[in-house]
Amino acid sequence: MNDLLEDLRRQLEQLRDDLQARLERVERNVRHEAEPLDKDFAEQAVQRENEEVVDALGNEARRELARVRHALKRMDEGTYGLCEACGEPIPPGRLKALPHARLCTQCAEEQEAGGR
Repeated sequence: MNDLLEDLRRQLEQLRDDLQARLERVERNVRHEAEPLDKDFAEQAVQRENEEVVDALGNEARRELARVRHALKRMDEGTYGLCEACGEPIPPGRLKALPHARLCTQCAEEQEAGGR
């Protein structure tokens, strides 16, 4: 399990670095878009739509980055790999597929079913 944890830590650290770089690109793009709008109405509409897409991408990257940081913190605390809802171990296959998983498969399915 130690080899698996080391691999997962490397994956999470790489994902964290990638997400931070993505957020920096989004923020640069947002600063660039803060320039005055073009006078053409059609171009303004396209520019506003692009701003919404960039904003949504930034928000999703921030949420995923928070999940990754939380997983790394749990690794440091020794609680990584345990379901936050039931306390049971999260199956290694789930962690390999989703290294920042907080819930075991059963609890994740129950949470998803409850949210419908």
